[in-house]
Amino acid sequence: MDKILVIGGSRYFGKHLVTLLRDAGSEVTVLNRGSSTPPPGTAHLVADRDDEDGLRAALGSRAFDVVLDQVCYTPHQAGVARRVFGGGRAGRYVMTSTMEVYDPATFLTPPAPGTAGPVAEGAFDPLDPPPGLPGYAEGKRRAEAVFLRDPAFPFVSVRSAHVLGGGREEFTGRLAHYAGRIAAGLPVAVHEAPYATSFIDHREIASFLAWAAARTFTGPVNAASHGPLTVTALAGLVGRRLGRPARYRTVGAGEEASPFSFDRSYALDNGRATRLGFAFSHTRDWLPEAIDEAAADAVADAAASRPVA
Repeated sequence: MDKILVIGGSRYFGKHLVTLLRDAGSEVTVLNRGSSTPPPGTAHLVADRDDEDGLRAALGSRAFDVVLDQVCYTPHQAGVARRVFGGGRAGRYVMTSTMEVYDPATFLTPPAPGTAGPVAEGAFDPLDPPPGLPGYAEGKRRAEAVFLRDPAFPFVSVRSAHVLGGGREEFTGRLAHYAGRIAAGLPVAVHEAPYATSFIDHREIASFLAWAAARTFTGPVNAASHGPLTVTALAGLVGRRLGRPARYRTVGAGEEASPFSFDRSYALDNGRATRLGFAFSHTRDWLPEAIDEAAADAVADAAASRPVA
């Protein structure tokens, strides 16, 4: 029985991941700050991952076959984890990263040549990430670099596409944004010629992380369902599910567009993961259900906001 530690895992697809691992027979421990209780049949440790001494104290003498890190956002957090779990405490370390590490809008220098289409893992050198603007994408790039320089354990960074599905569990509300606007007959703000981007179902990314935990490959790997979509294709699907035509408003230069509208290449190449043996679904397989969930929530929210007669 594998001993697996999940750092985070208290909401959205992290909860699916914990349940999948438990049901597969692994001995699962969840570490968080105590904001939520993990599912039955798992152990629970409470610590702030930024506090190195507190994290060591919470772990005690425990060691794990795999650590799945759901909430590593900064090089400081990566450095703490590298020191704490080095020396044999982690047999394998899988970090949930993001497709945003490739976003050319966060690079102060241009991205590598040949990245006009879906982006493969070699688009930049993780050991020498391009300088970026402060924020989420740069934090993830620098965190990956900390783990990859002089590795303390076999390390994998899972660069996930945009995760959708799960109704209100999808706490960003991005798909609900489209369902709500289209249901209300409001226009969706888009770029004049939006580029396609990649998506993955909340259950599929959990399955992918569990799969990655059980393999031996290392390094960056992209996780995305087949079938990138432009924002207009996505909104069109939402409109058809709702029986309402999607309307659009083109944004000008520097004006903010709706989520998933990009004026730059923003799709993932999932070829490495596919070659390693993971069978991704197609976006069309699960997106209708995700849209229906988001639409039901949008209708409920609209009804709740109406004044009582």
